Amino acid sequence: MPVDVHQQTARREASRDLLSRESVRTQAALMRRLREHGHSVTQSSISRDLRELRVVKNPAGYQLPTPSESAEVVAGAFEFGKKVSMAGANLVVVHTAIGAAQRVAVELDRTGWPEIVGTVSGDDTIFVATTGTAAGRMLQERLTSSAAELAT
Repeated sequence: MPVDVHQQTARREASRDLLSRESVRTQAALMRRLREHGHSVTQSSISRDLRELRVVKNPAGYQLPTPSESAEVVAGAFEFGKKVSMAGANLVVVHTAIGAAQRVAVELDRTGWPEIVGTVSGDDTIFVATTGTAAGRMLQERLTSSAAELAT
């Protein structure tokens, strides 16, 4: 069955919103809540959405990752010693291991860091648009120090 990207995005946003506001213990309960909000959903789509959103299940139910958990993934995927540099007033360039850029870019987008406007990634390079020069320098420092902390 073809997937409508807009419906998928809306459903994932609704799932994120629901999980941030209330405890959901089962996928069936999440499906029921999403259907109450007008979303077309199947068990397999819920499973894929939860995986994509990096939701974890614990005894209390399903939970979204915290921004610090996303930051740890960014730092872990960003190989220590790779280059992070400014490329103008609003652009930070991040070099990752080959094949890691898309994963790191997604995690950067998910961190919720206020200095990040958005990302564009290739195979081993990410362009990160920032809100300004100071924000770019802050991001550069944050990425460099996070990678250094994991390397020690």
